[in-house]
Amino acid sequence: MRYDPEAVRPMRDELVRLGAQELATAEAVDGVLGGGEGTTLLVINSVCGCAAANARPAVAIATGHDAQPDRIVTVFAGQDVDATERAREYIEGFRPSSPSMALFRDGSQVFMLERHQIEGRDAAEIATDLKGAYDRFCRDA
Repeated sequence: MRYDPEAVRPMRDELVRLGAQELATAEAVDGVLGGGEGTTLLVINSVCGCAAANARPAVAIATGHDAQPDRIVTVFAGQDVDATERAREYIEGFRPSSPSMALFRDGSQVFMLERHQIEGRDAAEIATDLKGAYDRFCRDA
């Protein structure tokens, strides 16, 4: 199901304002996740309530942490269909879920937050998980 682009624009813009790069095509995903150096947080965005109340706010909170990934990128499930499908191919050992977040270091996935780890938790708790991953994987990356 593809969502109306105008209806989801505010949900997309929330991450873009934080500095996330939108990846709208499979080729764009490959360009970023296909073995690059450094650290990348991939956020699979969604229209669901847990993305609005928990996931996107958690990313915002974590942007204030001293350790940060080199880049934050995002695909939008239900809209960037090909990009989302390709991004999920880089996430090994986890079932597709949205919202979700994966951290990559030097092209390898090193951390994952699935929907079940986002849904029902508050943004501060999720941000604590992200900051812990940033501390572990984004220092001296």
